[in-house]
Amino acid sequence: MATLSLEDNAVSLTRDLLRIPSVTPDSTAALDFVEQRLHSANFRCWRLMFEEHGEAPVDNLFARFGEGSPHLSFAGHVDVVPVGDEAAWTQPPFGAETAGGFLYGRGATDMKSGVAAAVAAATDAVCAGFPGSISFIITGDEEGPAVNGTVKMVDWMRQHGHIPDHCIVGEPTARGTVGDTVKIGRRGSLSGTVTVIGAQGHAAYPHLAENPVPRLVRLVDALLGHPLDMGTDQFEPSNLEVVDLSTGNKAWNVIPEKAWARFNIRFNPLQTPETLERLLREWLDAAAKPDGISYTLTFEPFNSPAFLTEDNHLTDVLRHACRETAGIEPALTTGGGTSDARFIKSLCPVVELGLPGRTMHAVNERVALKDVAQLAALYRAIITRYFGLG
Repeated sequence: MATLSLEDNAVSLTRDLLRIPSVTPDSTAALDFVEQRLHSANFRCWRLMFEEHGEAPVDNLFARFGEGSPHLSFAGHVDVVPVGDEAAWTQPPFGAETAGGFLYGRGATDMKSGVAAAVAAATDAVCAGFPGSISFIITGDEEGPAVNGTVKMVDWMRQHGHIPDHCIVGEPTARGTVGDTVKIGRRGSLSGTVTVIGAQGHAAYPHLAENPVPRLVRLVDALLGHPLDMGTDQFEPSNLEVVDLSTGNKAWNVIPEKAWARFNIRFNPLQTPETLERLLREWLDAAAKPDGISYTLTFEPFNSPAFLTEDNHLTDVLRHACRETAGIEPALTTGGGTSDARFIKSLCPVVELGLPGRTMHAVNERVALKDVAQLAALYRAIITRYFGLG
């Protein structure tokens, strides 16, 4: 039987992974598949099941080949978001069908193809030989609450002496072409709720009630009426987005008792949860005082700080590999949402480098076959340069 090329192996691995349903947190079968492939290439593998009260237990995989430094780790996840309206898909969401040069399936972009490309590149490097270590941090909890996945794997790795020198997270990063963008940091994420309490009553007798909705609108207007900051050289300005306005009221003739607004803030290193809370309370107090509006401001548990990776060795390796495989000088950016890099940053310098993400989480999520092949070649070039083999 002929041995597959690096690129064909990456595509084959992606196709096999896409055929395994793994909606968060049910990722055990997908992790079994990745473990089998890595174990067959002589990686030592550890399955790590973590639990936390109130959240579903999550299965995770850590694998390592080699000893000592340099130690390069690849991180990613095999869990995926739900398929949504399956009838709207033109291809089965777990069928891994090919059409028009694209491979269709939930997780095709985010991010089973990234995991597959890294596994193909690393196992190819193992066959060729290299000094040091390559490891994998693969979770089943990235798309979920993210409390029983990478954050706990990082603690386990630290306790057991598996501390990489550098890590690459294979999340989708490219704007158009594989290798055109490297994420060297991320803004933080903070979510909260503003609630106004009124007095419920009949809509025909407003003088007997106290409608909280107009009061909430005034407070929301105050939150949206000011810039949080102007950003930095490396980061966009922080932004607050209202994501939900609600009273929970289903009746047409009832003035509700309370109204609330949920919001999310993406913030740069100029801010912390503490500075943001002080700023928001200042704005809300100023808007509430003239009319004596009473409100509460609460925040969700926080685990997404802003960070910036400044490591010239790692970025130089990535830049050279992108030039070599794609003829591109990559942009070093900090835009976009959060990822598990926010946990890994406490362990070692970390960056993100992956595919274009135009269809992630969408109906008919798909990845170009040529992009999977290109990413595998890019990861292989990174390994070659990182370990001084080129």
